[in-house]
Amino acid sequence: MATDLTLRADYYQIQLLDERSVTDLGDFWTEEAAAEGIVTADDALAIITSTNLRVGVSVDVLQREPSAPDANAGHVVEGNLRVPSGRVVVMGCTDYLPDATRVDVSPGWHRVRAVRFGTDEAAGEESAIHERLRLSIWPVERNGEN
Repeated sequence: MATDLTLRADYYQIQLLDERSVTDLGDFWTEEAAAEGIVTADDALAIITSTNLRVGVSVDVLQREPSAPDANAGHVVEGNLRVPSGRVVVMGCTDYLPDATRVDVSPGWHRVRAVRFGTDEAAGEESAIHERLRLSIWPVERNGEN
């Protein structure tokens, strides 16, 4: 089942983090991360977008790795995310954390695949969706943890 959101990608990013994370992703920004399109820390990550306006975000929580993205998919990046609380927060970086959407997952390590798609709806309207982002999240083993 997918969770569909519309978020503002202030500072050209959408963030995913463990509900109890206190990580400052600003400490992890590098030129390499920006070029790849993803910034990762232990319990937080940011997907870099091509816009700082509205992004349609679809979040799919899966039990296993999905099949490879369609050949027509946009930019694809993946990263690991530790979620000890079992709740992933999905938000724009300037959103108010207590009001941000939470998605339940099994506690432990997860892999996040982000597929970015452009959209023609952007045509200069600030209220339009300027980009689409499909996030797939599934459990993985890492360092002996699930």
